[in-house]
Amino acid sequence: MDDQQIETSQRQNRTREHLKLALIELIKKNGYHSVSVKDIVNCASYNRSTFYVHYQDKIELAKDLLDSMLQGLEDSVGKPYVPGQKVYTTKLNASSFNIVSFIYENRNFFELIKFEDTLPGLHTRFPQTILKIYQEQFVFKTINNIPVNMDYFKRYTAYGFHGLLLNWITSDFKETQDEFIQEVTDLSKTHIYSFKYKNE
Repeated sequence: MDDQQIETSQRQNRTREHLKLALIELIKKNGYHSVSVKDIVNCASYNRSTFYVHYQDKIELAKDLLDSMLQGLEDSVGKPYVPGQKVYTTKLNASSFNIVSFIYENRNFFELIKFEDTLPGLHTRFPQTILKIYQEQFVFKTINNIPVNMDYFKRYTAYGFHGLLLNWITSDFKETQDEFIQEVTDLSKTHIYSFKYKNE
């Protein structure tokens, strides 16, 4: 890819980001169903023809926004871990929870969870993504190797973590990242002895 292609690609990415930010702002202000393409381009200071170069309609923009953020959430999880390495919950620290940092860094997006008329699919796909991370990326050992149905265990743990995240987001991130991570770490130690990152 030559310099001109790189510059064009970067410009296209910037335009898409501006359109996504405009959609987020308008959802918070008026609700998803009230937002039109005209509103989006006016908010982002583009014209309609520029919008249609990138997206067919508002629905495609909304899907791209949701897909990219949830993919980013999945990708963020494994960054602190080496595939196959066993991690003991007694050794967990702030860097172990990169997912929390990702949510906080992108809180402008994740705050959309607080709204009823919000991005289609967000309320269902956010917990499903957390569960997918637990199911596909980690192997858990229980305290004292207590035998349990591991599918149930992962669901119980994933949805519990989702509930804590939801509470943190809806309370406007009342606790600092470090405080929230400490609470999650303390809870993890009550039922998880260790885990391995699979990187699947």
